[in-house]
Amino acid sequence: MARPVVAVVGRPNVGKSTLFNKLIGQRLSIVKDTPGVTRDRIFAPCEWNGHTFMLADTGGIEPYSDDIILSQMRFQAQLAIEQADVIVLVTDVNAGLTANDAEVATMLQRSGKPVVLCVNKCDKVGEIPPDYYEFYNLGLGDPIAVSSVHGHGTGDLLDAVTALLPEPTEEEEETDIVKVAVIGRPNAGKSSLVNKVSGTQRAIVSDIAGTTRDAIDTEVENEYGHFVFIDTAGLRRKSKVNDDVEKYSVLRARMAVERADVCVIMIDGTEGFTEQDSKVAGIAHEQGKACIIAVNKWDAVEKDDKTMDRMRKQLMNDFSFMSYAPFVFISAKTGQRLDRLYELIKYVHEQNMTRIATGMLNDVLADATARVQPPTDKGKRLRIYYMTQASVAPPTFVCFVNRAELFHFSYQRYLENQIRETFGLEGTPIRFIVRERGESGSN
Repeated sequence: MARPVVAVVGRPNVGKSTLFNKLIGQRLSIVKDTPGVTRDRIFAPCEWNGHTFMLADTGGIEPYSDDIILSQMRFQAQLAIEQADVIVLVTDVNAGLTANDAEVATMLQRSGKPVVLCVNKCDKVGEIPPDYYEFYNLGLGDPIAVSSVHGHGTGDLLDAVTALLPEPTEEEEETDIVKVAVIGRPNAGKSSLVNKVSGTQRAIVSDIAGTTRDAIDTEVENEYGHFVFIDTAGLRRKSKVNDDVEKYSVLRARMAVERADVCVIMIDGTEGFTEQDSKVAGIAHEQGKACIIAVNKWDAVEKDDKTMDRMRKQLMNDFSFMSYAPFVFISAKTGQRLDRLYELIKYVHEQNMTRIATGMLNDVLADATARVQPPTDKGKRLRIYYMTQASVAPPTFVCFVNRAELFHFSYQRYLENQIRETFGLEGTPIRFIVRERGESGSN
């Protein structure tokens, strides 16, 4: 189940990144006394009193600035607001209440999202600074005095945030519904695909609320099954600035992937592979999602009888880090091979949820180690005592060994190939957890 999102927003240089680092317990966001250091949103999990959520750090919002970089930062902060379940507005008690604070507060009130007002830099222990009280004028309820440097007040802040988080819904046992994130770089045809599937094959279409309340997912039911398509193209840029536009596709993709069961990675067949395609695909791979690589606009590609084979070979090389992902050549415009896409979505989802009996796994392990001896180092040979499956989505296997450092990546890859050869698992990554005998934790 996707975790709720809490966005930390405010004008530049009020201490958002310092607060973000304090709340997540690590120095992940760059902190510097210069406005504009944080330009892109950074996500990290945060836990408090049994609640787990994703915390998003954002660049500062300058409502009236025409500066190109600041306008881009304002745009990505608006994305954070759109996708958040709760918003933390950070202000600076030393600077007092500013016109920009008031403008940002108005923007947040218009969003309709629950807002927690944080008055930062209340660093002295004891009495609250007098300037703290003027922040009541923002009309956002009781401000919470915080020192992001020392950590004072962060517990109260987290209490307020978690009180506003949506109730965790026990996902109705609708295991037959497959959530599909359509991800890729801009103009690959993501929205076209979602529009096409929502209007064909007698689809039952309804707008259902996703984790991000302003996003509209498309529910489709047809002879292939019941799907929810998550379009990541949604918001269009409001300015004509094209620099870094592709960063926003990655930010949107990250949130969509978190919610999805299957990721359809859209490639523009007329342009071929780009580095951005690799980045977007890497998000889905890292999160262990079932994946399909869909080469779109195939109707517009000049081709002969060998074009598809050539492109398939090239893309297999480009996507060598996720060699398990099947390819499908489609046209979102004409509907070409969408039937095949539906079949693959169902198939890779099933593979991602596959559970293999321990006895069968260890038969494969015994055969694999007999064929190729485990590696040695300084006279010590790796011994794999047994293997068991710990979880699904993705299939994750625990290997109990004598020395974890001997279990090299190359031998893990060999075992992965043996498992795939025997059980299939097409379209899903595989994870290994290595434990030394007698350990309770993983290495």
